[in-house]
Order: sequence, then structure tokens, then C-alpha cells
Amino acid sequence: MSITSREMRALEVNSEYFGVSRLQLMENAGRVVAVEIASRFKPAEARVAVFCGLGGNGGDGFVVARHLACAGFRVEVVLAGKSTEIGDEAARKNWVALQSLRSSVVLHEVHDSFLAPDVKAEVVVDALLGVGLKGNLRPPILQLVKKINEIRALRVAVDVPTGIDSDSGEVLGEAVRAGLTVTFHRTKPGLEKPKKHVGELVVRDIGLPSEFEGFAGPGDVQLVVKPRSPDAHKGDFGRLLVIGGSEVYSGAPVLVALGALRTGVDLAYIAAPHETAYAISSVSPNLITVKLEGDHLNPRNIALISRYLETSSAVVMGPGLGLHKETKQAVKELIKLVESKKIPLLLDADGLKAFAEFKHKADSPLVLTPHAGEYKLLTGRETTKDLRERAEDVRKTAEELVAVVLLKGHVDVVSDGRRTKLNFTGNPGMTVGGTGDVLSGVVAAFLAQGADPFEAAVAGAFINGAAGDFVQCEKGFHMVPTDLLDWIPRVMDDPMSHVKVRRE
Repeated sequence: MSITSREMRALEVNSEYFGVSRLQLMENAGRVVAVEIASRFKPAEARVAVFCGLGGNGGDGFVVARHLACAGFRVEVVLAGKSTEIGDEAARKNWVALQSLRSSVVLHEVHDSFLAPDVKAEVVVDALLGVGLKGNLRPPILQLVKKINEIRALRVAVDVPTGIDSDSGEVLGEAVRAGLTVTFHRTKPGLEKPKKHVGELVVRDIGLPSEFEGFAGPGDVQLVVKPRSPDAHKGDFGRLLVIGGSEVYSGAPVLVALGALRTGVDLAYIAAPHETAYAISSVSPNLITVKLEGDHLNPRNIALISRYLETSSAVVMGPGLGLHKETKQAVKELIKLVESKKIPLLLDADGLKAFAEFKHKADSPLVLTPHAGEYKLLTGRETTKDLRERAEDVRKTAEELVAVVLLKGHVDVVSDGRRTKLNFTGNPGMTVGGTGDVLSGVVAAFLAQGADPFEAAVAGAFINGAAGDFVQCEKGFHMVPTDLLDWIPRVMDDPMSHVKVRRE
């Protein structure tokens, strides 16, 4: 089974969060490549040239050079740029480690492509770029790739031959023609096609536990957070419609909308019965309300809601709605309408309870966020205490409904029927009512911005729980749901900041 470049990046970040540092992974990666080379050549018979980039792949190459030098090989390292430009912290540490090896490693810094040294070697290592390359190569990398291909030697690619798109296999103009490619953890989809560039393919373990692939972490947050360009306009980051609220519960849809706004959605509308809507309008000037006829959601409201669906990029339905007979009928009709428009929909609370009575396979992106009681209504089954069994049960439910299910609990379980992840952030103080509404807002904001529903749910669970953990450190378990709102941006901007909280 292969792993994409974005999945691999997220896994590496999560690995560091769970205690296996990038420095450790880099050391292991470089070592296994060195072992592959040493198993094929004797030190006295082979000179080695290692071409390195300024990022993590280059850092792998520095480790390769050090290990081969320790094994007695004569090694030259060609750096594609100035050493002061090495941007990866782990790579920089491994570059420093090479500085003292003056008698066994020769270092070259290529500031200009015309200054590339005329190296002679029996083995050439390509550690220039690795996974994640998009777009054609540019100088000096382009010239160095050409030079690598001109050398009559065994060409060894570290992880992915430079110039190959690791996901599609496309050759981006010019690419290293490797005789051997040593890739890490799992193979990459793009390595299956360009055989003349990949050569012999070897997959090696670098100490990334497969179990980590099933855990939510900061890497999952990085997958869904959209960068903001200077020329961004209102609406570029989504418009969310929240359908919720009733005479009794006016706060729930407010928490959803505020959670979404803190997550970065541009506009959040709340469609609520008119008296509830007026009450909501007085809570915050950040909220836009759609005032519905009647004391509760009913089928007569659908025409007005439909107009707002035309400009909405995601919908949350359920928080605070109540379970009036007319409300349940309106929920059923609205779900059909939203599905017909292919708008991502998140169902929570009363919307989820109504859906449980007429559930069907989703025909458009659907996220369900039940707690244990709502999950029983949805499936007719109690959740088990055994985490593995619970995760498998959630996976089956997601598969049956063709939806993403986020089962909230001490450990959140998220599945789309194919992928399943566990989220460990959060604390007992978050049993207070309303924290689940904030969670719905966070997940829905990512849906509104076009994120994959499963990835949105995983990231949302991590962010919401981490925000609660920061509140717990600040105030103990005496929290209210609005306390989480101010911590959401902190977690999104620096999700690794939760490491200290988690370890304490």
C-alpha cells in the first residue's frame, strides 16, 4: 500500500508530536541508504558523490555521507546552494556533523550552477529534493540533475528520484535516471510508473510506527489549513449556513458559528426561528441571522433557507433545533435539498437524531458527529469500551452510510469507512454542554473551505480537544464552551504547541 506526499508529510509531523523526532527519522533514513550502498560496494573500490538539496532530503544525504565515510568510503558532498541557506533544522544539524570529517568527506557548495565540481565516482547519490515536488526543476537543481545523469555510475535516489512527481509519476521536464531508489516507510504512488527513472525499488523502514498512521495530530491540522494570499477576497474562505436554535436552545448555533469564524470561515449565517434569531443577533455583531417564520423549524421555512443555500459552501444542521414533528419533517426535506446541491453537510444533535429515523446512504459529502447516546440512536448499538472494537464499529457505520462519522468521547473515533483515526486531545472538563457545538463549527469551517470531509473531521477533533486542553491548563476543569474559542487560532497557527500540554 502506497502513501502520498501530503500523507507522508502529515505522518512525519505527527510522529514528532508523539515522540519520534525528525532528526531520528533523518538519521534512520540516511543510514538505510548507506547500508544499501555498502552491501553492493567495497570501500576500496568505490568513490561516492552525494548531491544534496537544502531541505530534508538533503539532510538524508548528509547522513548517508557520514555513514559511508565511517565505513571507509571516499565521499564528496555537493550542496545545491549555500550552507547558510539550509532551511531544515534537522538537516542543518547533520551538515554541521560533516564539518569535522575533513579527511574523509570533501564538501562543495554550489552557489552557481556553472561552479558545479567535476566529480568522479562509482556511486552517485541523489538527495536533492525528495517527495512533494510540483513543477519543473529550476537552477541549480536542474543543472545538477543533468550532471548526475552524465556520470557513469550507479545512481541511487533517496526516497524519490529528483524530477519525479511522487504522487503522479510525471517526469517534470528533467529527472534523475536512478539505478536504485530507496524509499522510506511505504512506497509512493508515483514510483510505480517511471521505471527507467526509478530502477530497482527498495522500501525500507525508518522507525515510523505504522500505528501513528491511525492517530490524529498536528500534521492533520496542516493538511486542511488554507494559506491566505494578500489578494484574498471575502468568500474565498467559505460561507457557512447554520440551521439550528429553538425557543429553549439559542446558544448552540451561536457556538457553532463562532467556532467556525475563529477557524477562519469568512461568513457564518444562522437560520433560526425569528424570536430566537433576534436573541442571537444581540449576542455578537459577528453573527448574521436568517429569521425563520414560526416558533420552530418547519417545512414552510425551506424556501427561505434555499435562497441562502445558493451562496453557502457548507451547512451545519441540528444544534438546538428541538424535535418537533414539523422540525423532523423539515430536516428530512432539507437534507434532500442540500444533497441535490452537493453541498457538504454536517449533522449534529437534534439534526442527527432526526436523521436516525430515516437514515440513508449519503449522496453528497456528509459528516455525522454523535456522542455515545446519539450513536446508539443512529445504529441501535451501544459503544463498547474496547477502543479497537469501537473503532471498527464506527468504520462499519461510516461505510454503511457513505459518510464520515466522528464519534465523540474520551478518545474520539473518526472514520469514512476506509480510513480511521483516533484523537487523544481533550479532557474531562469538556463534558460541559456546548463544546461539541464548537467542534461542529471547527469541522464545518474546513468543509466550507473545501477540505476533504474525513480530513476536516480529524483536524477539527484535534483542534477542539487541544483548545480544551489549553483552557484546562489555564482554568482547570471549570470551563465553559466559549473559553475554547480564543484558543482555536493558537492551535491552528502552532499545532505543535500542544506537545507540552499533552506531556504534562
